[in-house]
Parts: sequence; structure tokens; C-alpha cells
Amino acid sequence: MGEKKISGTVKTENVIWFVVASLVVGFIAGVAFGVYKSQTIVDPHQTEPSAGMEEQRQQAIDTLRTRTEKNPQDSAAWIDLGHQYFDANLPDEAIAAYEKALALEPENANVWTDLGVMYRRSGSPEKAVDAFDRAMNLDPGHEISRFNKGIVLFHDLKDEKGALMAWESLLTINPNAKSPGGQTVRELVDHIKQNHTDKKLDQK
Repeated sequence: MGEKKISGTVKTENVIWFVVASLVVGFIAGVAFGVYKSQTIVDPHQTEPSAGMEEQRQQAIDTLRTRTEKNPQDSAAWIDLGHQYFDANLPDEAIAAYEKALALEPENANVWTDLGVMYRRSGSPEKAVDAFDRAMNLDPGHEISRFNKGIVLFHDLKDEKGALMAWESLLTINPNAKSPGGQTVRELVDHIKQNHTDKKLDQK
């Protein structure tokens, strides 16, 4: 696929993107907020994969499935297989592969984060939050899991307080953290708090 991959680690492409028409009242309409794949930086306007790329991906999947069949203890192969399913938008298959990997390598915070992203995509936001928590417990400095947790809590579970706590914990690690759209997490947190204050004033 023309991309450098290191076995057993995360790749450097693919973010799950979704557009929030208005994340909070008064916030910038059309801001794109995504749930990150671990250690990911990507252009949100990237094009869909070509047919040739899809064929190469299927070949990679077949090769990795053969590897895992021959050696079910190959955690790196399970991780890479999970990544391939992730990129192919096959969350159930990705979840199965990541869970196999974590049974062999349970302290991999990146894989827990990627598993959380797939849980969210499969419609299980609570499981996603649990997976992000596991990543943070394993690696207290893990930034992406904290950002992802905030997105899922705010967008999927409507837990504004929990989301703010997740994002503020991220800011204690990296005060300059940014969202995929380029806005700083500090701006996001401050805006939500201001919106909350404005609502209280309107209700008086």
C-alpha cells in the first residue's frame, strides 16, 4: 500500500471522522471531530482508497490470517490484522483481532485505544470508554485515548461533565493539545463551559 508499517505498532494513517453540525450552541458549525486511531495524523479530506488499494488490503488480510492460523501466538500479526480490518471498515472483525492480540499482549495501550475506536464504530460506546480507560491506566500519558474518551462521552453518551473531565485531564498532560480540525482542546473546553454558563443565565 506504499506505507511503512512496523509490526506490532500502530500505523500512521486513518482517523475515524464524523462531522458535528453544531457541537454546542454557538460553536463553529461543521467542525470535524474524530475519534483517533492511535498515534494518527491524517488529512481529513483524504480520498477514498482506490480499487487497487482495496485489492492490496485484501491480500494483506489474507496473508495475516494465514500467519495467525499458523501461529496463533503471533501478537504482532493479530495487531496488524486488526489494523487492516480497521481500515476496511470491518469493526467486528477488527475487534476480534484486537482482542486476540490483547489476550497475548494485554499491556498495549495503543491496541486498547484502537479497540475502543472499533467498539464505538460497532455501536458500543460504553465498551469504547472502558477500552480508553484501560489505555490510560496502562499509559497515564496516553493523549489520544483521553481525547477519544471525551468525544464518545460528549457525542454518544451525552455526558458533558465526563467529557470535560477527560479533556481537562488531557490538558494537564499537553496544554497545547488540538482536535483533528485544528482547534485547541482548551478552546473546546472553554467554549463548552461558557455555553453552559450562558444557558444558566438564560434560565434565570
